[in-house]
Amino acid sequence: MIKDIVVNLEHDVSRDRAREFAITVAEAFDAHIAGVAFVYAPDFPGYVMLEMPPNIVAMMVEESKKAAEAAIRRFDEAARSRQLSAEHRLVRTVRPEAPTLFAAIARRSDLSTFLQSSPDGVANDDMIESALFESGRPLIVVPYIHKNGLKLDRVVCCWDGSLTAARAINDALPLLARADQVDLLIIENDKTKNETTEIRGVEMASHLARHDVKVEIEIIPAPDIEVADAILSHVADESGTLIVMGGYGHAKLPSFGSSRLCPLSDRR
Repeated sequence: MIKDIVVNLEHDVSRDRAREFAITVAEAFDAHIAGVAFVYAPDFPGYVMLEMPPNIVAMMVEESKKAAEAAIRRFDEAARSRQLSAEHRLVRTVRPEAPTLFAAIARRSDLSTFLQSSPDGVANDDMIESALFESGRPLIVVPYIHKNGLKLDRVVCCWDGSLTAARAINDALPLLARADQVDLLIIENDKTKNETTEIRGVEMASHLARHDVKVEIEIIPAPDIEVADAILSHVADESGTLIVMGGYGHAKLPSFGSSRLCPLSDRR
């Protein structure tokens, strides 16, 4: 069961989609939600800092603080309007240290949420990767074009029999239990095909059935395309609303950023 969620709050109001998505997850599970906003101090080399006027440094910190406080106000208002149990944290640091600090916070939550990096130069990859490797918890990466809240109409679980795929599916069980339909997707090509692929799918489907999750096994031959492309093609054709991923060599899904649970989850 999901009891607490932490979300990385963006400074830019146009990038509040992860916050909105996380709030819908908190509503669905009656979970506590924490919003984390960072105030960034300049991280220039020492010789540059020595030459920079103190008032310029102070102004940069103050601008970051104002943006972080505004993000917290938006979060507090949204959580209050939904009558959620919520808290916020304002963390002061330099940008390179923020990913590790967030990962440490995420260890105390059931789920963390981030917005995908976007082509306009706003990068969350370091934050996402640190959460994947350092938090020990599942995460959701919300596409930067995503406009809806949590939808569980059709969840696609990518399965290659690996330990990372098994962990991703286990972490997603609270979501799978509420899904209208769950696909267990197996991609077959020269890199992934082996004698036990179909057997593994049947056994995992049986395991999920014991958790009252009914699944359809989908085995897709994909000899001429990349695994990520085959996954995205299936999800688009079947109108999938969430991807759960941890296997296939951690194949990257370009449309959803560099990592893993995605609306349309992708988890390392």
